[in-house]
Amino acid sequence: MQSLGRLQTAAARRSRVYGISKLVIAVLTLAAAGFLIHVLSGLLMLTVPTAIFLVLVVLHEKTLERMRYRARAIRFYEDGLARLNDNWRGRGETGDRFLDPAHPYARDLDIFGTTSVFQYLSTARTRAGEQTLANWLLTAAPMDDVMARQAAVRDLAPRLQLREGIASAGESVRSGVHPDVLSLWGRATPILTTTATRVASSGLALLWLLSIVAWIWWSSPLPALVMSLFNFGYSHRIAARLDKAVGGIERAAGDLELLAAVLALLESEQFTAPRLVDLQIALRCDGICPSEAIRKLARLADLIESRHSLFARPLDLVTFWSAQLVFLAERWQHIFGPQLRVWLDTVGELEALSSLSGFAFEHPDYAFPQLVEIGPQFDAECLAHPLLPIGKAVENDFCLDAQRQLMVLSGPNMAGKSTFIRAIGVNAVLAQCGAPVRARKLTISPLQVAASICILDSLSGGVSRFYAEIGRVKMITDLAQDTTPVLFLLDELLSGTNSHDRLIGTEFVLRALVEHHGIGIVSTHDLALTRIPETMNGRGFNAHFEDRIDGEALVFDYKLKPGVVQTSNALKLMRAIGLGVSE
Repeated sequence: MQSLGRLQTAAARRSRVYGISKLVIAVLTLAAAGFLIHVLSGLLMLTVPTAIFLVLVVLHEKTLERMRYRARAIRFYEDGLARLNDNWRGRGETGDRFLDPAHPYARDLDIFGTTSVFQYLSTARTRAGEQTLANWLLTAAPMDDVMARQAAVRDLAPRLQLREGIASAGESVRSGVHPDVLSLWGRATPILTTTATRVASSGLALLWLLSIVAWIWWSSPLPALVMSLFNFGYSHRIAARLDKAVGGIERAAGDLELLAAVLALLESEQFTAPRLVDLQIALRCDGICPSEAIRKLARLADLIESRHSLFARPLDLVTFWSAQLVFLAERWQHIFGPQLRVWLDTVGELEALSSLSGFAFEHPDYAFPQLVEIGPQFDAECLAHPLLPIGKAVENDFCLDAQRQLMVLSGPNMAGKSTFIRAIGVNAVLAQCGAPVRARKLTISPLQVAASICILDSLSGGVSRFYAEIGRVKMITDLAQDTTPVLFLLDELLSGTNSHDRLIGTEFVLRALVEHHGIGIVSTHDLALTRIPETMNGRGFNAHFEDRIDGEALVFDYKLKPGVVQTSNALKLMRAIGLGVSE
């Protein structure tokens, strides 16, 4: 990154030199033109500084383009360092638009939002890439797909220059490349292109040009006036269809240069992972590179957009040049439109894999999970939450399987119960989307993650927290009816009712989940619930976190220990903030 910074500084100096040079040459040329305005031979001499000015314009623009690319590359490395230094919060896309409150775990595990898993992982520049990564985080992939993604991530992780190129290609894309809009346009029926429209618009434009020639040659403006009026009328006749066709192209063609740049990177790379090779094969289209085809559409879209210019609009009314461009765009649509969805999906998958491979590259000590068909099973060594910084995360071993399906987790406030539960869930989500996990080792079978951790009431909907919670519990028990075992993660289950009802309700829910081959964890402050494992015929067990007093301070080690917690710190915490409660 330091070399990029030095190059950027040198380029900034060149840019200033080019800018000053252009200004000086422009001023001198205009001044000279003023003196030589009546001398034809002198004016011809001004072609030399004019040519120099044009060369400087081209060189300056190329310098600015390289500076813009380099700025994005520097941002790519700065984001990586921010993640490693725990300064990543607030950087990048949050993915809020993908959050569905009814999803089994997205809100509870902070998959989207500020300081979320998505914000930490995503380096995608296109909406297709963000959509693909979000889908992977929301839905567990089949085992074969997970293993294929793991191989692709391993292949991409050391390709730093490729990932830099993907992250640095094109301009900002926040308002462009809407994959659904673009793919729908690609499959749509052409609006303007008919034989009659093409013949009429081309013929009338030619006749108008001939009328201008006649005016110049015979000094008679009448043919040009007649043709102009006739063409104005025809322009009005096709205006609605033309505007509709142009609008569709402009909406579909956001920042296509970025899409083309990412496709070009994928086309030129030599991969070893089968999934990446398959992505390259999917791009092939009768020997034509998709990146070049997309660039051609981008150029057409840019030219079509210029029809809104104050000077271009009147000329368009008599020459129909924008209609000719639409004919070309709709011809492109006919040839390549059906492939657009494949190209967009390919770019989306490449960007999602690039995001996961960046995560793997930055954390080489994280393990790729071992996938097993026989389950249920979640067996982890030295597991921790992947969003916690190095040095603050405490690693714990954790195992659930067909023999030990339920952990009842007790412990005092602030001891780490909720964070530990989220660590299990987030690592399970990462494992089933093809990413490495924050553990020394993880063996996992196919599981449906479901959580009840962050339950909110709804004032507008008239729903209490307790009612919202039992609704979530009902959803989790319904998921348990499926063939894929549920990994249930329940934090302070049914805390909104009395101890008697809570014990009966919790035992009923846990027994139902266990009987349907689910595995999971429930945390509690209510020690009455720690008796539930005794009724589970060996399939349940207790574990706890604890604290200790060090002088006047409470100290937490965040280490998971077997058995039921023997301490409580509620009164200690109340006194610590100035509430003089007595024993």
